[in-house]
Amino acid sequence: MSKQLLESKPLADITFEHVCDESTQLTSKDKVELVAEFNDWLPIKMKYVKKIRVFRAKIRLPQNQQFHFRYRINLHHWYNEHFADSYSQNPFITTNSVF
Repeated sequence: MSKQLLESKPLADITFEHVCDESTQLTSKDKVELVAEFNDWLPIKMKYVKKIRVFRAKIRLPQNQQFHFRYRINLHHWYNEHFADSYSQNPFITTNSVF
């Protein structure tokens, strides 16, 4: 996950990435979605980038705000971001990533 602040507007470009390698046991055929509160928890399909073997989504969001999110794999498995700013308990007795 990376953040790039825009100088001309109070916005930031946030790039979400989920690695596709032996540690995650993902392949390019898997379905990875970003699910977050900034869009009412509606799944956003992440695009597979073959050159660097990641699933990626880029979103422009307001600066200086916190947002909760998770990754959903193949419609059933939920994962947090390893490089999130923090984590927060959710109502499902798991945690959300926070940035």
